[in-house]
Amino acid sequence: MRVQMLGLCRFSYPGGRGFQVTHETLEERRAFLYDPERLARRWFWFEHVALPAWLAQTDPDFTLVLMTGPDLPEPWLARLHELAGIMPQLRLALVPPMEKHVEACMAAVAPHIDHSADVVGHFRHDDDDAVALDYIRDARRDFVRMQPLWRQHGRLSCDYARGVVMRAGPGGIRSEMRIIHNASAALTIYLRPDAGRCVLHFPHFKVNLSMPGVTLAGKPMYVRMLHEDNDSGAVGAGYAVAGQGAGPEEDMAALLARRFRIDLPGLEAGARRLLSARAGQGGGC
Repeated sequence: MRVQMLGLCRFSYPGGRGFQVTHETLEERRAFLYDPERLARRWFWFEHVALPAWLAQTDPDFTLVLMTGPDLPEPWLARLHELAGIMPQLRLALVPPMEKHVEACMAAVAPHIDHSADVVGHFRHDDDDAVALDYIRDARRDFVRMQPLWRQHGRLSCDYARGVVMRAGPGGIRSEMRIIHNASAALTIYLRPDAGRCVLHFPHFKVNLSMPGVTLAGKPMYVRMLHEDNDSGAVGAGYAVAGQGAGPEEDMAALLARRFRIDLPGLEAGARRLLSARAGQGGGC
């Protein structure tokens, strides 16, 4: 049974709904999302947290749709085009603002659904989170064991529940291993290619209302990044895990480098510069 792995990453898309930070008009939303300093911060997290592991996946057979507005300011739009030119799995979707966010996301994803596949493993990815280097490999491999459950319903979720929560603040970055139930990162929704749905049709925090789910929490599979520009700063339902989930001699920096290709000292130095600049301009953290 062939599984297509198909993801959606939204980068400052200026549509309606779909987010917890709301605005009265499209002009207000565009001004908020396209603020040059905000876009610089978003690119920093995208470049240093999200991208390293996508570029180093042990199974490179996946498609990641990067969704933004056609009027995304420069140099950010040019950078996305450049990234699409060097990352063969990336598809850039320039979607005009739409009021119904789920329909906009479906418009971005639909052209990339492989209808010759038996199953599509849909996933969403925030531009400031990370998945482990073996996420694609495991999501495809572990589905084999879950096929009987999927055949009964035609829908199935797989929640890799163990991950790292990183909080960026004036004192640097604090990291903590946690179990989070159905976090958006590393949550896979398996659907038939003709389902007419994508991952955004199923809110991650209540996905079990729509389908059966399997939870696997044996190893860290995601990083959830919390900072001042989050749409939602909520960690999600779950609990802390004692230790790092790595070997007794492996600290958090080593684990982040090994599992996610994240350079924690470099990330902390860059985050301090961003926060210092923000504070100097009178912004809060």
